[in-house]
Amino acid sequence: MNGAQHILTALRRHHIDTVFGYPGGCIMPLYDALVDNVGVEHVLCRHEQACALAADGYARATGRTGVCIATSGPGATNLITGVANAHRDSTPMLVITGQVPSGLIGTDAFQETDVLGMALGIVKHSYLVQEADSLPAIMEEALRLASEGRPGPVWIDIPKDILLAEVSPPMMAAPSRTQSRTAKIGDALALLREARKPLIYSGGGISLAGAEAAFRAFAETSGVPGVATLKGLGNAGKHNPNDMGMLGMHGSRAANRAVDECDLLFVVGARLDDRATGRLDGFAPNARLIHIDADGAELNKLRQADIALRGDLNTILGAFTKALDAQPLAIADWQRQCRSWHTTGGFHEADNEDPYAPITGPAFIRRLSGIAPEEAIIACDVGQHQMWVAQHYRFASPRHHLTSGGLGTMGFGLPAAIGAQFADRDSTVINVTGDGSFMMNAQELATIRRYQLPVKIIILDNQCLGMVRQQQELFYNNRESQIGLDDNPDFVAMAGAFDIHALHINRTDQIRRGIETLLAYNGPMLLHVAIAREENVWPIVKPGASNAHMIDESQRTRKTSKEEVA
Repeated sequence: MNGAQHILTALRRHHIDTVFGYPGGCIMPLYDALVDNVGVEHVLCRHEQACALAADGYARATGRTGVCIATSGPGATNLITGVANAHRDSTPMLVITGQVPSGLIGTDAFQETDVLGMALGIVKHSYLVQEADSLPAIMEEALRLASEGRPGPVWIDIPKDILLAEVSPPMMAAPSRTQSRTAKIGDALALLREARKPLIYSGGGISLAGAEAAFRAFAETSGVPGVATLKGLGNAGKHNPNDMGMLGMHGSRAANRAVDECDLLFVVGARLDDRATGRLDGFAPNARLIHIDADGAELNKLRQADIALRGDLNTILGAFTKALDAQPLAIADWQRQCRSWHTTGGFHEADNEDPYAPITGPAFIRRLSGIAPEEAIIACDVGQHQMWVAQHYRFASPRHHLTSGGLGTMGFGLPAAIGAQFADRDSTVINVTGDGSFMMNAQELATIRRYQLPVKIIILDNQCLGMVRQQQELFYNNRESQIGLDDNPDFVAMAGAFDIHALHINRTDQIRRGIETLLAYNGPMLLHVAIAREENVWPIVKPGASNAHMIDESQRTRKTSKEEVA
């Protein structure tokens, strides 16, 4: 077989049955091989960035490696944002691009770009295939690297002549095995037992490791109150009474207060990101630190841990659970205190009972959370709506929440929802987006129509870049600059142009009917939700400030104090 045929054979061997791509000159041999291929479904997106983001959403929803394909030059460069997004959020992804023929590399040939150079900082590893017989081994290694340890994107750039060249049968490598290092678990247990105010801080590494069940068993057995990062929402499930939700810049006062007052921080699968910690020297100032992660590079990177454990999260958490089941912790007073804070300082606002009142983002998301099926997958874009979802939607699993964390990629949500829908055609997949983010990849409505995907789209439309406007209001003396989107198209008519049913609502009494209509519709549908331009996400921490100094709506009309902006 030639190189292109071998790629498809390797994907089938690794049980990869869906890829997202866009054809072009130098990747053409692979597309020719797809004509005779059985077992790998190719999804034609309408922009290469969307190919990468759809592969990302597919991978997050399934836990399997997502695959995206593009040609050389602009095809490869258009993938960059989506690949960087996967890298920052540790999503397993295989990126395959065509390159100009080997003899033309370095000559500034048509659509030649230095893919290896461009991708250096946004991949786990990258390859330029220089010999046809090396392709089989590279495919095997790349697929292994993408998913093992801390997952991430791996990029293979393949010259057109190698895609056409005959390749030898692959040599099958033995699978690698990650060894856990758990020698210090006894020391960590002793530290945990000494604590009077321990707090679990969990992140996206839980689902990356497939450790959801092990984490929940540990959280329930230990009874330790917990907070989560944006990507860790759902780790504890919907019914853990000690779960306090999200911490950080837009976290709850209760969660951030618990972090501020705890005496031990038990960090699992999180990287102490600045959006979660705020100013690091003011983060958990009274706490000792146990840090557990599969990636040793994250341990002691931003804060020195008292005890750092690297290895398989299932094994490590299982050892803690077994020990604590035999000898429970005595932290009843701390549990009661955290529950009290959560009751009074969580996201439990009462909704406006006036049926003709304008719709607010938090009220809409709370109603959506109560009506949508528990297994629904929510794919968010980036902005105010993303934070309202994080604050007010109750997730049963972290795999039900697809969001761009580390990179903050506007336009992520719609392609990610498409990827998740291809992972399970019968699942309920909802893209919650804003008017700014939606327009970043609105062309993917064509992909939804082509494949008749039953994706549900909710646009919270405030006719501006809401998060930027909010920061300009609070921290730049309300000097608005380039945030107006009052010339948005008619989104209902726009959806109609793609044969997608759509509905517009703008009053509180229309929320339930709108959501129920959306979810009941047999096929793709868009719900356009008009909200007030001036609505903000509360509370908020000024970038660079300590999480202990949160700003809420009562402080909106006055200047923040020196302490708040320090």
